Order: sequence, then C-alpha cells, then structure tokens
Amino acid sequence: MKVLIVEDERALAIEMVDFLKKAFFLCDVAYTAKQANLMIEDNVYDFILLDLGLPDNDGLNVLKEAKKYHPDAAYIILTARGNLEDRIKGLDLGADDYMAKPFSLLELQSRMQAITRRKSGLNDTLVPLGDFSIDLRKRLVFYGKSDIELSKKEFDLLSYMLLHRNRPLTRMQLSEHIWGNFSDDDYDSNYIDVHIKNIRKKLSIHAPVDWLETIRGIGYKIKLHN
Repeated sequence: MKVLIVEDERALAIEMVDFLKKAFFLCDVAYTAKQANLMIEDNVYDFILLDLGLPDNDGLNVLKEAKKYHPDAAYIILTARGNLEDRIKGLDLGADDYMAKPFSLLELQSRMQAITRRKSGLNDTLVPLGDFSIDLRKRLVFYGKSDIELSKKEFDLLSYMLLHRNRPLTRMQLSEHIWGNFSDDDYDSNYIDVHIKNIRKKLSIHAPVDWLETIRGIGYKIKLHN
C-alpha cells in the first residue's frame, strides 16, 4: 500500500519511512505543504500521514485539498499540537485518526491496520477467501490448517485485491500500489499477469479459485459474496 508522509522533521520522516518499509508499505515523503500538494495531485495514495506544523502552510489546509483528490484515502494527523480545537478541525475535515507527538511507530502501524480493516469492512485479521483464509497481520494464507507459501509480492497483490474486493482493479492500479510508480517506459502489465498466474497455480492445487476473476481489457477482481 502506498503512503505519503508529510513531515518537516527530516529525522522523524526518515525513521517513519524505514519502519513502514519493513512493514511492507511503499513510502513517499514531502517536507513542505507545497511538495505535498504536488505529490497528491500526481499520485494515488492509500494513506496520508500529515503533520500540521509545516513551515509553509497549515497542515489542515493540505488535508482539505487532499480530500478533493483522494476522498477514499485514509488520513492520520501527526502533530505536537495538543489543543482540542485542532483535533476537532482535523476530524471534521475528514481525518480518520489523530496521534500526538511523540508517538510509537508500532502504535502508528497498528492504527493504520485498524483503519484499513474498518474501511474495507473487515472486522478481523483472519479473513475468509473462498475455501481459504488469509491472515492480514501475519501475512499468511491458509487452506484448512496448512499455510500456503506465497512470495512477498504475491501476498501484497492478493491482500490488496481482497481489501478492494468486488471492485475491478486495473493492472496499472495494482502495479502502482504494489511496486510503486512506473514511468511509461518501465511499465509492463505482464508483471501483474505473471503474479496472478502464480497465485492461481499455488492455490488451485488445494481448491478452486474462481473468486479471482480476470476482467477482460481491464485487470482483475476478487469477487466475494457479502
């Protein structure tokens, strides 16, 4: 999943990037409101982690603009401001959560995972997937009590599609959220096709995977009945 960190404290921003990358997030960083606005216009993010005390503008103004471009993204305000008014303003503008500095990176990750589950309508970390189940926290896929070995990218792809189940996702969307940005010269939809083929091969040994649909001319979709 793609994350934009808007934070002018460079040491903290770098620490957040290092931590979240180890938790399998793709991270971009903006140190000013101007940088953030440009990146928000040009990219699609699943999470925007936003400091309010930016050197060139109030982070609340960035939040307001970002919601126009990415209404479905998740927003967490990270700030040293402790007053209730700023917290209420941020939540009223559409922030999903608020963390006061200093904060625990482990808690940040936990809150991001909780927001993801809530927005996706998944109330547990162990989610049924046809005849399989997928543990989003432990990053494991199970058939009965046996776990099935997927590569990091295969699991990222499968879990991202699960979080957006019943929604067609283009190959470009999947590539951006799993591999990061591609230039036109670098982009190759075959990356996605190969991984989907491998996922189907590994899972179909155990049970049918007809819930993993190919949408001709578009991409792929996980179709599940609610």
